Amino acid sequence: MTRKIRLGAFLPGGGQHIASWRHPDQPVDGAVSFEFHKQLALTAERGLFDAYFLADGLAVGFGGAREGGNARVAGFEPVTLFSALAPFTTHLGFIATASTTYEEPYNTARKFASLDLISDGRAGWNVVTTTGDATAQNFNREQQLPHADRYKRAAEHVDVVKKLWDSFEDDAFIRDKETGVFFDPGKLHDAAHKGEHFKVKGPLNVSRSRQGHPVIVQAGQSDDGRGLAAATAEVIFTAHQHIETAQEFYRDIKNRARGLGRNPDHILIMPGVSPFVGRTEEEAREKYDRLTSLILEEDGIGLLNGLTGGTLDLRGYDLDGPLPPAPPTEGMKSRQALIRQIADENNFSIRQLYQWVASARGHFTIVGTPVQIADTLQQWFENEAADGFNILPPWLPTGLNDFVDLVIPELQRRGLFRTAYEGRTLRENLGLPFPINRYAADHQVVQAAE
Repeated sequence: MTRKIRLGAFLPGGGQHIASWRHPDQPVDGAVSFEFHKQLALTAERGLFDAYFLADGLAVGFGGAREGGNARVAGFEPVTLFSALAPFTTHLGFIATASTTYEEPYNTARKFASLDLISDGRAGWNVVTTTGDATAQNFNREQQLPHADRYKRAAEHVDVVKKLWDSFEDDAFIRDKETGVFFDPGKLHDAAHKGEHFKVKGPLNVSRSRQGHPVIVQAGQSDDGRGLAAATAEVIFTAHQHIETAQEFYRDIKNRARGLGRNPDHILIMPGVSPFVGRTEEEAREKYDRLTSLILEEDGIGLLNGLTGGTLDLRGYDLDGPLPPAPPTEGMKSRQALIRQIADENNFSIRQLYQWVASARGHFTIVGTPVQIADTLQQWFENEAADGFNILPPWLPTGLNDFVDLVIPELQRRGLFRTAYEGRTLRENLGLPFPINRYAADHQVVQAAE
C-alpha cells in the first residue's frame, strides 16, 4: 500500500490561538460546550482524520501556555469527553492526555481501557509528565518534580499500564451459557509489578479491545523525552519551525527505536501545524492579521512566560524590545529552547514573538493557499521530516472547516491522503500493528519449543 499522510486534529473547544475566543466565528463557551465538541468530532470524521487529539491541564492557568489562552481556564477532562463523543462517530480515533506524574498506573490503565471498549478500539493515550508548581500544589506537593525524575517515573508508569492492559488475554472470555463458563482463569494474569515508583499487583478489571490496547502517544522533545518516546511511543507529537530540525528529530527517534529493537516504521512522527487557509494568499494573510489584532498584551506576556517554563516575567519590559534571557526551568525545557530559537532567528521583539506563537505555541504556522499548505506538508512528508501532522486550527469551527474543505481535497488529488478509512480501529487507520498480548506470546513460545 502506498504510504499516506496521517492526520490528527487538535481541537480544544476554545480554539488554539490565545485570542480565538474573541473571533466572531468562535463560540465564547466552546471549551465547555458538548454540542460544539460533537460538531468538531463530526467534521473531523467527515475530513477522514485519524484522530481527535486533546491536551489536558491539572490547574487553572490564566493567560499561560495552554491552547486557547483564557478560554481554556475551564474545560472538560478529555477521557470523559471522548467517552461521550465516541458513540456519535464510527471511525475517528480519540487521543486523550493523562499525566504519569499525578495519576496512578491502575487508574490510567482502567480509564483508557474503558474508552477503548466504548469506542470499539479507537482510543489513544497521550503520555505527559506535567509541568508547573501550580499543578504540583493540587497534588500534595509544593513544587514540580525535577525534569529527569518526572521522566523516570513516566517510563515506569507506562510499563505498568501496558502490563495491566495485558491482564486478560484476547480469548479469555468464553461466555458460554450452556456450560456456565464465563472466562478462563488461566488467561487472567497479575501485573505483579514492584519498581522504584510503583507497586501494583493487578490484574486490571477491564478487558482488551478489538485493537488490543490504546495507541500510545508522546510529545517530549528533550533528551529525556526522546528516550521515553523511542522506547514506548507509537505516535509522537512534536514541534518544529524548520524542515531541517524536523528531519534531525525524525531520524534520531527512528535510530533510537531501531537500537532498542523496535521497528521504526511502527513509530509515527507527527509535527504540529497551525494553518491559516485562504483561497488566495491575501485572504490567508487577512485571516492571520485579524486574529493577531485581537491579542491582549497581558495574554501575550502570559503566553511567553508559560512557554518558557514560568520563569520569565516580562512585566515592565518594552514589548517592542528584544526577548530577555529566560532563567533555567524544570518545566518545559525543550519548548523554552524553541521559543528562544524563534525569537533569535527572526529578530523578533517580545510583541512580534507572542504574535507569532499565539496560534500554535511553537508549532509550525503556515499562512497560505491550499496548494501552498499542501506543498509544505508534502515536502516534509516525502523527506524524512514527518509521517503525518497534528493539525491545530487557529480558531473553530472555521479553521477546521477550511482545512477539511480546501486542503484535504488538494492532498487527496495528489494521492497523499486517504479517500476513505482503511479500517475501524485507530491502529488500523494509522497502519500500526496489533499488540500481541505478552502472555499469549509466551504460550506461543512454549508451544513452539514443544
